[in-house]
Amino acid sequence: MAKSKVNKDLTVAEKLKQLYELQLIDNEKIELEILKGELPIEVSDLEDEIVGLETRLTRAKKHVDDKQSEINRHEAVMQEATTLIERYTAQLDNVKNSREYDALTKEIELQKLDIQLAEKRIRETKVTMSGKEETVKETETRFTQKQKDLANKKVELEKIITKTEKQQRKLNKESTSVRKKIEERLLKAYDRISTNYRNGLAVVTVERSSCGGCFNKIPPQLQLEIKQRKKILACEHCGRILVDDNILSHGQEPEGEEA
Repeated sequence: MAKSKVNKDLTVAEKLKQLYELQLIDNEKIELEILKGELPIEVSDLEDEIVGLETRLTRAKKHVDDKQSEINRHEAVMQEATTLIERYTAQLDNVKNSREYDALTKEIELQKLDIQLAEKRIRETKVTMSGKEETVKETETRFTQKQKDLANKKVELEKIITKTEKQQRKLNKESTSVRKKIEERLLKAYDRISTNYRNGLAVVTVERSSCGGCFNKIPPQLQLEIKQRKKILACEHCGRILVDDNILSHGQEPEGEEA
């Protein structure tokens, strides 16, 4: 995108006026963001939380499925042992000697032990599975509620965005237009200062003999120099660019010397 030509012959007062005009536009943009409040952050946090709950839910359900598979294996062992007991019991009627009888009896006892062990494992697994099923239930409830909360927050945020969208576009256009007219070195200084402060203030007026950004007192001599608009001056405490409160009326009054 071609950049507008910057007029390098502007006076210091004109440069200060440009910077302050940009600050006023940015102030309006900040106010629009304030209208959204914490909603963008809340929406982002809810989205992250839902992803986390979804992962937790998937793992818990898999754990339940694994435990059910484990129970099924133990039940299969019990079924097989029961079948073998029935077969060995039937064979007892046809044994030919005591050795065969003892061998079958021993096999029957072993199968009964396998059944008892499988029953114990099933009981233990069901206790664990019950806990995981409760976790699934609780997580599903939280997941559903968070999805509802997210939907509501998104609707609320969308209403604000829709309401302010036209004004936002207008301010962005104005900001772009003004920025193109400002010297690169001043624009870099403006951006650097504004990013240092949460309220985005880089250019402030002197209010009641104090800096409009940090509210520290401005020495009388410096106040006088600010009103003369012959130099770009910054607050010695916070580094913000200082202008007099009549800077916007510049052009309707006698001008100072150029920088």
